[in-house]
Formats: sequence, C-alpha cells, structure tokens
Amino acid sequence: MTTHPAETLPEDALAVDPEGIYAMLGRLDRPCHVISGPSGTGLATRLPGPGERLLAAAGPVLPETLGSHAFRRAHGVRHAYMAGAMAAGIASEDLVIALARAGFMSSFGAGGLRPERVQQAVARLETELGGLGYAVNLLHSPNEPANEQAVVDLCLAHRVRCLEASAFLGLTPALVRYRVAGLVRDGAGRVSATNRVIAKISRPEVARHFLLPPPESMLADLVAAGVVSSEQAELARGVPMADDITVEGDSGGHTDRQQLMTMFPIIRDLRDTVHHERPELAEVRLGAAGGIGTPEAVLAALVLGADYVVTGSVNQSCVEAATSERTRRLLATVDPTDVDMAPSADMFEYGAQVQVVKRGSMFAVRARRLYDLYQRLGGLEELSPAEREWLEGQVLRRPVEDVWAETVAFFQQRDPSQIERALNEPKRRMALVFRWYLGLSSRWAVLGDPDRATDQQIWCGPAMGGFNAWVKDSYLAAPDNRSVTDVALHLLRGAAFGARVNQLRMAGVELPARSARYRPMPLEMTS
Repeated sequence: MTTHPAETLPEDALAVDPEGIYAMLGRLDRPCHVISGPSGTGLATRLPGPGERLLAAAGPVLPETLGSHAFRRAHGVRHAYMAGAMAAGIASEDLVIALARAGFMSSFGAGGLRPERVQQAVARLETELGGLGYAVNLLHSPNEPANEQAVVDLCLAHRVRCLEASAFLGLTPALVRYRVAGLVRDGAGRVSATNRVIAKISRPEVARHFLLPPPESMLADLVAAGVVSSEQAELARGVPMADDITVEGDSGGHTDRQQLMTMFPIIRDLRDTVHHERPELAEVRLGAAGGIGTPEAVLAALVLGADYVVTGSVNQSCVEAATSERTRRLLATVDPTDVDMAPSADMFEYGAQVQVVKRGSMFAVRARRLYDLYQRLGGLEELSPAEREWLEGQVLRRPVEDVWAETVAFFQQRDPSQIERALNEPKRRMALVFRWYLGLSSRWAVLGDPDRATDQQIWCGPAMGGFNAWVKDSYLAAPDNRSVTDVALHLLRGAAFGARVNQLRMAGVELPARSARYRPMPLEMTS
C-alpha cells in the first residue's frame, strides 16, 4: 500500500517539494503558513522560526464546517451535504442508513414504487435510524395523484419528518397537506414546522411556490376535507412551503439541463426578494445540485452561496445503490459525453425528459421515436405496417395486444381510472403502451437483464463522467471500492482542500500543479 505523504512528514517540517506541500495543504485541521527561509519557500503548520519570514497564511478548514450550520442543525446532520433520491429505490435503505450514520443527509428513492414498498422502507428506516436525519422522496405524479397521496399518508403515519419534493411544477394538495399537518406552536409561541420539505426545482416560477405559504384555496379545501385543522391552516399563512430549496442544474433523470452557474444566482435573488417583501417568513435555505461530481464542483457551488450541496449520479455507482452490478460497472466507465436525453415514463404525455446513459444502449433513440409517433398519431390503429413491425419486433418484442393486456392488469391493481380513460381515448391507450416500455426499461437496468441490455434506461448526468476522471488513478476507480460515505467525505475533503488552495492563491502564492489538486486515498490513510 502506498504511504500517504503526511505520514512521513515531521510535524515541524517546512515542506518545499511538491509532495510535502500537498501533505501540508492536506492537514485541514491546522493552519497553513507560507514561510520563506534559508532552505527555500515552502509550507508549514508551525509559525516562522529564527531567520524565516511569514509570507501568507490560511486557517484550518474542515469538511464539517463547509456550508450552512443552520442546515446541519435543522436536519440533525454533521455535514451540509445531501445525497438526492434516485427513483425506483435505487437510493436504497442501505444507502440512506450508511449516510445517516456517517452524519450526512440523504433521501430514499420512493419515486415509482408502490406504496407498500415505500412503507416497508420507511418502517426499516424508522427502526434503524431513530432520530437521525433522512428524507423520503415525493416524486410528483400528475398521472397518478392517488399514488402521491398514498406516499404522503404513510409518511404522516410513520412520522417521517422530511420529504424531498421533486419534479413538481406547482403545489399539490398531498404535498401541502404534509407540510401543514406538521405545524405547531412551540413553548415560546413560535410556529414550528415539524414536517420539513426540501424542494428540488430548476425554474424561478416553481421556486416561488415553495418560497411562499400555501395558497388559500388549497388550505380551505384541506380544512373542509378534515385532513388539517383550521388552526394549522392559520399557522400555514406565516410559513413558507419549503425549509430548503435545491436548485438543480444539468443532472441525471428528470432535468431541464439548466446551467447551475446561471440559475443559482437567479433563484438566490428571488429568495432574497421574497424575504425582503415578506420578512415575517423564515428565510429558505438554498442547495445546489446537478453536475456535483468533483471537489471543484462542490467548492464552486459553495462559492455561489449554496447552503448545502446535493449529489446524485455519482451515488448510483456505489455499492449501496440498489441497482445491478452491470449497471454500476458501466457507470464507472462513462465520460461526460456518454449521456443523452429521452422522454420520461411518468410524464411522457407532457413531453418531460430524463437524462440517461447512451453508451451501449439504444434506449434514448427508441424512446424518442416513440414520442414522435405519439405526437403524430391519434392512436395505435394509425401505425403504418413498417412502424408496427418496428414497434413489435425491436421495442416491445411482442404483439401490441399482449402489452395492452399486461398494462390493463397492472393498472387494475395500481390505478383503474387510467384504464377507464384509455378505453375511450385511443391516444391515451397508445401512451400507456409506450409507457410500458419506458417504465420497464429502468427495471431492466436495475436487474441487469442481459436480454435487454440495449434497452436499459440508466439515469445519469455528466457529473458521473467528471467523477470518473477525477478518481481514475485512485482506489475509487474500482466500483467495488465506491461506498457512498467514502465518496461524500472525499468530495467534502477535496472542497475544503480546494478552498485552502484558493485562499493562498488569492494571497499571491504560486503552488505546484501537482500539489494543488486533491487526490482521494483510503480514508484510514487521511485520518
């Protein structure tokens, strides 16, 4: 095993060579002094001695001090870092438990799962984590509001204290109910929101919904339905819908492919404007997601003013992710350009898209062609012979009638109203048949189905390629060495390291290139 340079460097040394300078920069819990002396100019943790001169200094910077203390306190975590949800349970119970025990926030990937599967996960998290911070994802389901309501019901029943709301275009009664049902007055008479909401958004108009209290019409409907009290509705008028808003840039899965560097300042200014106009509302914290796969990206987000950072794609290649070994190993090889856009399964009719891996897969190409057929045709009956042959031979691999029969059986258990609508709407029926393929394609990726290797839908953003390039020559290059806690700690340690480097550079210190970039090593060697 390679020896870490810090292990062989004396405490009082003045490091002048690149490896020694790197080691001094890596002693994050101690000050870093740039000293000029008889042996040259170098770095030390000590103060200058006789015949030496102090040129610049940087104070200690620890991973657990990055970001917002308020975020850490509110969620009961040690680090201002969150692993966002990956749908279909890919952000698994094991992933959430590992991160929570290490002091990180994370969100269970409940999107697309049946309520009974979500209940199983919540029960285990409740048992194993107790009061440790974690969230459950609530993925907006415009076509299946009953499923969204069921997830909220079970989260309320199990006293899940935080929901990560993603893909919402506006507020829904289910989400508002969760927020408002947790409002109480504390001993000092202040409003306390025991049900926290972290909203993941990428547009200012959506962010505004979460910066303000719920609309009066929804509150009135919820009170009339008897699911929240009139007192809670009154309290809701003085509370924003979210405690935290994650500004999402170019990411895996659902994405508008926004540029984080452009969008974050816009959302930040909107937040500040709303707080100025409504000073009685608590100030909503802002996080940054999308493209967070290297220490430099983490540091850039913090410099923008992010209170916390959120990772996504990089966690899917980790051993705790509930996906196939084939998928994890493929993800460990992708480059930033190995991603493509495709129609989403859950919001197919709305034209929403997801970002997926294109290496070794025809999924994105086939899914886009399905959406083109959906836009052009009024129903399956209008397919040309060639189009039907392609659909049944290459995509469905079975007759359309068989797929429709499976679709009917599925929705009779999940949401019978979907079939009732489709029986009288040929275009709706066509959409459900196409969604059969789109929905199963992600399942094939989770299972690593070799017969459907070219049809596997693997949600992934370019951050995965950036991460792979960063760890290429380190122990994290091997998928079996990638634990979510190691990845999280190294990203934060690297960001703290980079903050120190930048501080010295701003003071005019020139550092060797090899010394100035953080290199992940096994954690027992960095402690």
